[in-house]
Amino acid sequence: MRSDYLQYYISHYNKEPELNFPDEITIYDTTLRDGEQTPGVCFSPEEKLEIAKKLDEIKIKQIEAGFPIVSKKEQESVKSITSEGLNAQILSLARTKKEDIDAALDCDVDGVITFMGTSDIHLEHKMHIGRQEALNTCMNAIEYAKDHGLFVAFSAEDATRTEHDYLFDVYDAVVDAGADFLNVPDTVGVLIPVITKELITNLKERYTTPISVHFHNDFGLATANTLTAIECGADQAHVTVNGMGERTGNASLEELIVALHAAYNIDLNIDTTQLYSLSEFVGRITGIKMPVNKPIVGANAFAHESGIHVHGVLNNALTYEPISPELVGHSRRIVLGKHTGANAVKAKLEKYNIDLTEEQFQNVFDQIKALGDKGKTVTDDDLRAIAITEISSAKETPIKLEGLGILSGAIVSPTATVKLNINGKLKETSCTGVGPVDAAINAIRELIQDTMDIELEEYNLEAITGGTDALAEVFVISSDGEGNKSTGRATNDDVIMASILAVLDSINKILLMEKN
Repeated sequence: MRSDYLQYYISHYNKEPELNFPDEITIYDTTLRDGEQTPGVCFSPEEKLEIAKKLDEIKIKQIEAGFPIVSKKEQESVKSITSEGLNAQILSLARTKKEDIDAALDCDVDGVITFMGTSDIHLEHKMHIGRQEALNTCMNAIEYAKDHGLFVAFSAEDATRTEHDYLFDVYDAVVDAGADFLNVPDTVGVLIPVITKELITNLKERYTTPISVHFHNDFGLATANTLTAIECGADQAHVTVNGMGERTGNASLEELIVALHAAYNIDLNIDTTQLYSLSEFVGRITGIKMPVNKPIVGANAFAHESGIHVHGVLNNALTYEPISPELVGHSRRIVLGKHTGANAVKAKLEKYNIDLTEEQFQNVFDQIKALGDKGKTVTDDDLRAIAITEISSAKETPIKLEGLGILSGAIVSPTATVKLNINGKLKETSCTGVGPVDAAINAIRELIQDTMDIELEEYNLEAITGGTDALAEVFVISSDGEGNKSTGRATNDDVIMASILAVLDSINKILLMEKN
């Protein structure tokens, strides 16, 4: 393995000699504008500024700060970003209208990205104008913006559904008008990579003006299409944090940056170690929960449960990880569940300095498997509780639980039926109580009354993790009529069962004291 594969190990099949990369690739972030068009998302000016600062920290070169014409609040937000003194070039969106460009100028932006729908469906049904009028409007707007000293990118909205010859007529005209960038939006996300390759190749052959792409994710191909465009020479890629945006969103900032870095070995001079924290920050602000399987930044991006996978990762993480979590500021998780192998559990126990005998380990491992079969993922806290319970459990168990039945409801007294194995003899009884746990403990008292008189002196219940499926950990202190006291501990996914097992654990310990 090569020494440069310290942070990632990508397939050698990815290295294609015919790729036509541009001399420089610029990442253009539109989280603050297109990302905010995610249904239900509305950034405050303060939030926009914080996101812009974080984008600047990771060295994003161009940030689209907003759409000033839409409101006074939006103007204030854009102004706060332009006045921050960031290293990034700050742009804003503008229609091909004088008032939009004036609003952008008032915000002191470095440039604008101005747009016009160019497909026939947009011209006819949205703009209600003809092709020539649209073309003239675009040229006039660009000339006006350039006359006022702005950097100008032109975006042919719905370019990928615009008739080929007319699309090129539009780009010819805006280049003549002085446009600094030609943006190609796949507005409804319908491109496939092979068509992207053809379109971008044709544009690069025709124009010396730099090409940018703005691809939406309606078919799940935004990142793939963006990478294809860059392979064909596109100079700039529009992205959003977490792939936010209209409908299904845009090309994902973190996916694109890491793919270029690791799969293409392209150094963008971007601090990838902050990608996870950036993603988490934006997710927290928007309230949009990140899918656990989201590439690069999802909770499961570096999570492993399968015994075979965990064994490989523990020996060398690159066996089942194409990149290291440290590359993006993430962390690796070994998840315990029904697919977990013994090596994973042993590694976790070693991490927490918990030393078990082989028998104790097997009991812990069996519990994890049983919980996994019930569909529960066992957390690290769960594991520690189960292991500590096993360590502290009575070494001999003359009294064992053989069966349990609970009857409870609004119109009946809580009733517990308990069957115990007491020194090899089965005994069963039913008792009521103020609740199901109390009823079960009353039944235990009755069953063992010939053996000992038990009193419950302390009872503590704790949910180990949050959620309705959390493991319950019960700690008790019991005493007998002779003044002997003992603790009992149990963990279970059922509160009543955990309570009974904890009480029986304390009883067995007292019996062991009496025996000795």
